[in-house]
Amino acid sequence: MRRTLKVALLGVTMLVLAGCSEADQHQIRNLAMPDRASAEGPFTYELWKWAWVAAMVTGVIVWGLIFYAVVKFRRRSDDEVPRQTRYNLPLEVFYTIAPVLMCVVFFFHTVRVQDEVLKIDPEPDMTVEVLGQQWSWTFNHGVGEQDPAAEGTFDDEGEPDFAYDSYVYTSGTGANIPTLVIPVDQTIQFNLHAADVIHDFGVPSFLVKMDVIPGRVNKLQVTPTVEGTYAGKCYELCGVSHSRMLFNVEVVSQSEYQAYLADLAEAGNTAETPILGGSYVRDQAGLDDESEGHSE
Repeated sequence: MRRTLKVALLGVTMLVLAGCSEADQHQIRNLAMPDRASAEGPFTYELWKWAWVAAMVTGVIVWGLIFYAVVKFRRRSDDEVPRQTRYNLPLEVFYTIAPVLMCVVFFFHTVRVQDEVLKIDPEPDMTVEVLGQQWSWTFNHGVGEQDPAAEGTFDDEGEPDFAYDSYVYTSGTGANIPTLVIPVDQTIQFNLHAADVIHDFGVPSFLVKMDVIPGRVNKLQVTPTVEGTYAGKCYELCGVSHSRMLFNVEVVSQSEYQAYLADLAEAGNTAETPILGGSYVRDQAGLDDESEGHSE
């Protein structure tokens, strides 16, 4: 009977694995994480991978102890009562200290990875001013010489303190998903602005994201390493049309990026300062007057 059960279990396992598509197998190998397309991505992935390993080791130990206790101390007759063990000091010390040590190790590696992915280079290759608002994105690309020391906002006297003297921009609407074009192998600083509520800027393939908070300029630096097209989105529930806050990312060569900036300028999408909240803040373009989420 046991041999039959083992053969049946092996057959079911092979059948399930054979039914997985190539994409499913790729996801299994990646532990359900996307392929890394940024220099920061491997740090996040390694933390995720080893967290899974630690969880599986812990699970094997716990389940092993459970089955051991079930078999070792099972009742062997109706008249037998298994020996009861209480106040076992070594055992209690172990199951108190072991979880604490595990949490300390997890905390240490989490902080180490956080320091790596949130590290700010004082001289990034370029800076993009990003605006999140209900319910789309605006991307402002600088033109000319960069001032990496700029704060990316207006000072107390209302004077602009941005990294560039002029900008070209692209903006999405409720009916149009915008595209963020950035060059490969360049350290890009995203200055994140919110015009209304808290949003969250993230690209799954970059394996980093950051909150976009009103009244505060959060800074996130990413170095894309693989050319291609990726999906981005808002990770923070920001209102009734939160699902519309999507954007695409195109990682291109430096020459293609410069050509893209020239196309934006030729189309008239130019400004002396970044577009950080326009007429769509209260009334989102691209939505019909009667549609849900048209007005805030």
